[in-house]
Amino acid sequence: MKDIASLIQHIEKIIPLDDEARQALAIKVTSKKIRRRQYLLQDGDICRHYNFVLNGCLRMYLVDEKGTEHVLQFAIEGGWIADIGSLHTDQPSHFCIDALEPTEVLRIAKEDLIDLYVKHPAFDRYFRVLTENAFVGMQQRVMQNISSTAETRYLLFLEKYPHLFNRIPLVQIASFIGVTPEFLSKIRRNLMA
Repeated sequence: MKDIASLIQHIEKIIPLDDEARQALAIKVTSKKIRRRQYLLQDGDICRHYNFVLNGCLRMYLVDEKGTEHVLQFAIEGGWIADIGSLHTDQPSHFCIDALEPTEVLRIAKEDLIDLYVKHPAFDRYFRVLTENAFVGMQQRVMQNISSTAETRYLLFLEKYPHLFNRIPLVQIASFIGVTPEFLSKIRRNLMA
């Protein structure tokens, strides 16, 4: 049996669900375990699911033409991850999603999600709020990247994601804030001085 209690609890922080909606969700959700370094999505695949993290840590990233990885998102317990553009357009993704730790997710396929939207409007509202919040976060991150120093971006990362610092390698943090690992080491040394 899938453990959807944490997912239901997460949804109900935003919008209440009736018993019928909870049961419909339980039918639509599947679980998947991902080993460390295993892909959930690869460049060129079409994203078919929203993924809710029960435990573990995932990252979404892009590899540029020089082979450099650029991390866009981390998802840990209680977080969602998907290439929303690929999911909604059925176009191949340019992103990869893989596990930084052994991870377990609950997945909802696009067609099942649409069915939930139609039959239980609470899910439509919930995912709209999630999408709006993610869009606000993305706008803030873009503004930080174009108007803040690397040191400021690092300090903002520590402030916003204190629970990630000891869970992920510094090379991943460097990629997320847009600097090389060597430059991040220099920033950290300067901050300790």
